[in-house]
Amino acid sequence: MGENEAVHGRYYEDFSEGERIRSAGRTVTESEIMNFAGLSGDYNQLHTDKLFAQEGVYGERIAHGLLILAMVSGLAARMGFSEGTALALTKVDWKFRAPVKIGDTIQAEFIVKRKKKVAKMGGGFVEFKIEVYNQNQEIVQKGTWTILIKNKPKR
Repeated sequence: MGENEAVHGRYYEDFSEGERIRSAGRTVTESEIMNFAGLSGDYNQLHTDKLFAQEGVYGERIAHGLLILAMVSGLAARMGFSEGTALALTKVDWKFRAPVKIGDTIQAEFIVKRKKKVAKMGGGFVEFKIEVYNQNQEIVQKGTWTILIKNKPKR
């Protein structure tokens, strides 16, 4: 990255184990579900067929689990903690716990679980435990992400 490029994110050294970072909320819409179906090619009736879904276990259409995971990535980006400092997302371990329905509002909490410096990579791995809540504070998804984050530049 050149000298004139702004870095808004935090460096590896700026994270502390046990630290918690909470995102803003985001409401899931019908159009997002339908757009994701088109983008992914996943037109499963649980997501796209109102009449079929009404007869199912959830009683209505639900969001794709992977759509919510992608939205969590977007929530992380909006927080900016790795903007310009993330080198790679290296691992995702994820559990889908409960359905997210049209009109639900999700929010994610990122907890710094572990750090491991990797000098030859110019940074270190930061493992985040992530919990995704709905508007009722129920966990709908959870897991861990490991992100390779740059070191602070030497001055």
